[in-house]
Amino acid sequence: MRTAKGPHELGLSHNDRRRLKQALRSATDARDFRRLQAVLLVAQGRSIAEVAQVAFVSSRSIYGWLGKYLEHHRVEDLLERPRSGRPPAAEVITDECIKRELAKDPTALGYSTKTWTVRVLANHLSRTYDCPITECTLRRRLHDAGLSWKRPRYSFSNKAPHCAQKKGLSCGA
Repeated sequence: MRTAKGPHELGLSHNDRRRLKQALRSATDARDFRRLQAVLLVAQGRSIAEVAQVAFVSSRSIYGWLGKYLEHHRVEDLLERPRSGRPPAAEVITDECIKRELAKDPTALGYSTKTWTVRVLANHLSRTYDCPITECTLRRRLHDAGLSWKRPRYSFSNKAPHCAQKKGLSCGA
């Protein structure tokens, strides 16, 4: 049976605890806070299994964070680093392309609508630029470009004064 190592046996000192506490006070990101807190709890003498339970992560994660910290004893090694993220969708379709297509009349392009809808515009852009774009992505792009999407307003008009005569109805009696 393995015995748990204490903070001093792991290589954690009083200075490490002080450094981690200070970093924990100024942490703004939840992931950073969780990592700092976990390493601090181990530095304070808690077992890896106990800290993993408290942090709702695996023991393996705690060992990884602890290893990162102990490598150079720097708090910065525990902080979140920028990631590449998801690759951009439909890079070919730029804001200029969207604005250019929005300026066109959909009926002139063969669509049976007088105004653009997100669905029709997304299908049109996908076909025109041979690059699929979803409605959700198009909405986000329109918002990012500062364009607002409004429904067309109905225009009401008064009845013509001779409406009944035009329809063939009698005027009076």
